[in-house]
Amino acid sequence: MEETRTWLRPALWALLIISLAANGIASSLGVDVLVASGFGLATLACAAALAVQHYRSR
Repeated sequence: MEETRTWLRPALWALLIISLAANGIASSLGVDVLVASGFGLATLACAAALAVQHYRSR
């Protein structure tokens, strides 16, 4: 279980940053709303997973 925590948190942070940047780029370029919304949902999911992991490790 400890091995899962060692790679999961950095992976979630990387996905959060990538999806946040992709959402900003997609929104500013006027890409289809569904694509931008998908990146936004991915950002929210990563943030929620990081919050859950933070409170579980306390």
